[in-house]
Amino acid sequence: MEKNNEDLEMEKKIKRIIEEMISKMGFKGSVEIIKKEEGEKKSYVCNVKTQESNFLIGQYGINLQSLQHIARMLVRKEISERINFIIDINSYRMDKNDSIVKLAKNLAEEALQEKKAVVLRPMGPYERRIVHLELAKDDRIKTESIGEGEDRRVVIKPIDLI
Repeated sequence: MEKNNEDLEMEKKIKRIIEEMISKMGFKGSVEIIKKEEGEKKSYVCNVKTQESNFLIGQYGINLQSLQHIARMLVRKEISERINFIIDINSYRMDKNDSIVKLAKNLAEEALQEKKAVVLRPMGPYERRIVHLELAKDDRIKTESIGEGEDRRVVIKPIDLI
């Protein structure tokens, strides 16, 4: 699939903004932009490749979440069109998402085999959303979030328990 000029310009702007932000923070790195399309929806994954990933990711990804927020503000200031993009550092988020999906699928199978609800560890909103979206594809189970604040977690239930 060929990228049109508008998409290329958008990618160049996002890449420049993120590279400037990382550079002004005193870090070195390059940004790789991966465009994803689902129907009419476009999104971008901006993977920052750097030797200093531990500082940019932070404990449990907290610094990465903050970088994401700041980058969104900077991009919105320069580009009026609403753009969906995610910042990743050395594919940390992609790897983490894959492990969350794998965990969710394994626990869903466990819930089905044992015919009982399975409760996951507390997760942030982004991680819970990944679990809900992935398991929504399986019509044998249902998911829901329970708890408050940092103790909020996903419960996976076989559909025949409901």
